[in-house]
Parts: sequence; C-alpha cells; structure tokens
Amino acid sequence: MNAAHTGTWEFLAVDVPPLLAALLSSLVCGLLGNWLVLRRMSLMGDAISHSVLPGIVAAFLITGSRAPLPMFIGALVAGGLTTLLSAAVRRYARVDSGAAMGVVFASLFALGVLLIEQAAARQVDLDPDCVLYGSLESLFWFPPADAGQLLTLASLARLPTPILTLFGTTAIAAIVTWLLRKELALTSFDPELGAALGFRPRLVHAILMMLVAAATVASFEAVGSILVVAMLTCPAACARLWTDRLRSQIALSVVFALGLALSGYLIAATAPTWLGTSDALSIAGTISVMGGVALTISALASPRHGVIAIALRRRSLAHRIAREDVLGLLYRLRETGQVDVPHLSNLGLHSGELGLRLAIASGDIARLGEHVRLTEAGLAVAQTIIRRHRRWEGFLADELKLPPDHVHPTAEQLEHFAEAEPPDGNRTVDPHGRPIP
Repeated sequence: MNAAHTGTWEFLAVDVPPLLAALLSSLVCGLLGNWLVLRRMSLMGDAISHSVLPGIVAAFLITGSRAPLPMFIGALVAGGLTTLLSAAVRRYARVDSGAAMGVVFASLFALGVLLIEQAAARQVDLDPDCVLYGSLESLFWFPPADAGQLLTLASLARLPTPILTLFGTTAIAAIVTWLLRKELALTSFDPELGAALGFRPRLVHAILMMLVAAATVASFEAVGSILVVAMLTCPAACARLWTDRLRSQIALSVVFALGLALSGYLIAATAPTWLGTSDALSIAGTISVMGGVALTISALASPRHGVIAIALRRRSLAHRIAREDVLGLLYRLRETGQVDVPHLSNLGLHSGELGLRLAIASGDIARLGEHVRLTEAGLAVAQTIIRRHRRWEGFLADELKLPPDHVHPTAEQLEHFAEAEPPDGNRTVDPHGRPIP
C-alpha cells in the first residue's frame, strides 16, 4: 500500500466518521431548531438531553445490557415523556413554557440519579465527559481497501452505529417536516387560527416534540448534550437574523448548521498545530464555540436586525428629523416675513446646529453671508412637512376631539413619517388658524 493510499485510508477511517456524525447531528438539530425558535422553545433540547437519564437507566435495569438499541429506546421514551409532561404542566399549572421545561427536566434528571444510586445500576459507566462532549473522537470505520467497494451497502453498513442512527433520524425528520410544512408554519405563527382551520395544533406540536426527542437522543451518544443544545439554537437563530422569510430561514439554517460543523471540525483538527501544543480540542466543544461566534457576527452584521444596521438606521432617522425640523422652522419664520435668518442663530431646536449643517449640505438651505434661507428645493420639502404637520393637527382635533393646545407634540412626531398620511379632510387651516400649504 503506497503512502497516498495509506493517507486516504487513514482519512476515511479516522476523519470521515466523526465529521459525518457532526454534520448529520448539526443538520437534523438545525432543521428542527427552526420550529423551536419560532415557538420560543429553544431549550427543549436541553431539557430532553437531561431528562433521558432515567430512560437510559430503566433500559439497563430491564435488559441488563448497555446495547445501543435498548438505550436508544429508553432514552426516546424518556424524551417523549418530557415533552408530554412539559405540555401538561404548562397547560394545567398555567406557567410559561420555560418554567414548565425546567420543572420537568430537573425532576426527571433527579429521578435518573436516584435510580442510579438506589438500584443495581451503580456499576453502569456513565462518563460525565461523554454526556457533555460526546465521543466523536472515538468513532472509527474500517473502509474497504478497494475504492470500488467504498460506497456499497455492505461497506456503509459497517459505519459506526451512531452515524447510521443519525442518518435515519435525519431522513425521517426531513421527510416529516416537509410533509407537515404548512401545518408547522401555521401552528407556529398562529395556533388559534390553525385550530380554527382544523389543523390540530396539539397533535402537530406532539409530532414536532417527538422528532426533537429522537434527534436529541440520536445525537446524544455521538456529540453530547452541549452540541445538541447549540445546534438546536444557533443555526436557526442566525438564520432568523438574516431573513424574515420562513423558506429562506430554513435554507440558511441548513447552511449555517453544515458550515458550523465543518469549520468547527477543521479548527479542532488543526488548531493544536497552530498553537504548537499537544493538547487536543473537543470537536463538539469547538463546533459549539463556532455557533456562538456565528450568532455574534449575525447579531452585529445582519442587514435588517443587526446591531450595526439598527444603529445606522437610527442615525439616519435622527439626521433626517434634525434636518426636517430646521426646514420646518425656517418655513414658519418665512410665513412671518423672515426670509433671511441670521446664520447660526438660536433656532430653538435640540439638534438645530446638526440639522442646519445637513440642510446646507443637501442643498435645501443656502448660505448668504451671515444669513441662511430656504432654496426652491428646500421650500418644497418644507411645505410638505408643514402640510403633513398641520393636517395631522386638524385630524387630531376633529376626529379625536383633542384641544388645539394638545395636538402639536403628536403632530410634530407624525410629520416626519411620509407613510403616515392623515385622511384627507375639508380643512384649509389648522386648529390654530394657520393655513395648510
């Protein structure tokens, strides 16, 4: 076997299984996480990952074996019980979903610890590190030496059991969520309307929670609870910040999930070399950290909901309001016969100087020596602002019956929003007797 063939075989045997498990786990959790984020139940994965303990212990006590299948069934039953009990507590105790999940998973986790301590399960090897971080690094595959047999069913069947379980769970979750896409969307945004249309929100919710339980349990052995919680939350939350459309959000969450898994794995594999240390990095931990990094970047840089975009929009709005306030004031002074106003005079506005500079820069105000005046373009803008202001004053006085001395503050805010036009009225003057342009 030559060096190149040996390197390829080592890559397939050592790197592909943990990478494949990480990708599948991130994909199924990221896909289902969209509906949890929309329903504000992102911590359900955390609740299930803690509450599966009594199911695992009970499966061991019943079968006397730590074989994967009984453990998976026991954990799945416990996960389903968590969702049912959480719904019951939320409904009958009239508490929010977060409190209900906290009560249920804490109680079931304590029950699992009690079973370990009191029953004959004390000798069960439940490694806390594996519970938290999983065992991605221990996954290994014996690929065939012949490349032609690499993708045969016989060869793929020898993949580690957690990978096969994750593949089946991912396929089922993708198929079910696609078939129930309308029901899930409607019951996530408006469950009352869904019930009125006959979509049975409780049944849809129960199916979703069972899928989440299955995905959590399937991911639990390979990737641990930390990565499960991170992937149920981060990809969907990142996608939610970048788009307001559901289809785009689901597609972006899949991209984020796969990207986080791949980048986290590459960093975990190569960072020790960069840092010049022999200490290994946890793959699940690194992927979770990348999820936090992606969420931070999304929260800062997304074009609509990001901190930077919001700050820029607020700054732009503040500048526009300051400029329009100056134009409105100059128009009112023009009505009194003051066409030329002393430059840098006390305009009586909070942001007068800023608004004056912006209006001059935009060509709405012309500087004439020590005086300023409205240009033709500025006069047209100022007329629009004053017209909107005085029409709002008339609407507030006529329709809401507000006294004339109470309408100015509200109209002063509404005048800056072109989309907020008051209904046409018969007024030609405002409540103070001033003409409406």
